[in-house]
Amino acid sequence: MYRYRAVREVLGGSPIGEVAARYGTSRQTLRSWRRRFEQEGMPGLLDRSRRPRNSPTRLSAEVEAETCELRRRHPRWGARRISHELSGRGLQAAPSRATVHRGLSRNGLVRVQEQQHPRKYRR
Repeated sequence: MYRYRAVREVLGGSPIGEVAARYGTSRQTLRSWRRRFEQEGMPGLLDRSRRPRNSPTRLSAEVEAETCELRRRHPRWGARRISHELSGRGLQAAPSRATVHRGLSRNGLVRVQEQQHPRKYRR
């Protein structure tokens, strides 16, 4: 485990910059490894998830359910129309077209279609 070896060198008195260059990492990363090693021991050097702990702007479950229900009742309505309908219902922050589309895609309510016409321009 190269992280452990790098941290041990730094704790042994080697300069952080030299150790970072030798192991091909940045000084900031090596400092965070050292801090995590001092606080947590060996488990602190393991890889960590980069997934955010929360997503404050994600669509609420109620609004997403209402979006899906509108799509099921009106299968021809797209994300733009559904977003417009939701904004007319008095929601404080009506979801944007892109947000509605992501919610519909997440629930399997969007079919990918091929373009109806060929492109008429060239680069």
